[in-house]
Amino acid sequence: MLVLSRQRDETIMIGDEIEISVVDIRGDKVRLGINAPTRIAVHRKEVYDAIRTENAQASRIAASDLDTLAQTIKPGPARRSTRSSSKASSSVSAPASALSATSVRPPKPAPAQTQDKSSA
Repeated sequence: MLVLSRQRDETIMIGDEIEISVVDIRGDKVRLGINAPTRIAVHRKEVYDAIRTENAQASRIAASDLDTLAQTIKPGPARRSTRSSSKASSSVSAPASALSATSVRPPKPAPAQTQDKSSA
């Protein structure tokens, strides 16, 4: 463990992104200011320990819990499984119903150009 001495308004850097400042000292209490990116969780040790304990308990699933969960969840509509060769699976095509619902207009023909036959 690294032990550093700091006075009020002095700072400690951890890496390039975490800054710990001594904000105030009153008797046997030290107030710290911590500036860290939001992707890094900062907790008091007792809160951190409580979170770990809750997560460990939540990750344990008993067989009776699974049975209850299986009875609670209703299966969705059945999906058709399609088996096809690797060539067929690599090409993607839209279903016919999707094509009929899409309005596709053919391009307008270009106006006919008339040539003056007398000048030719």
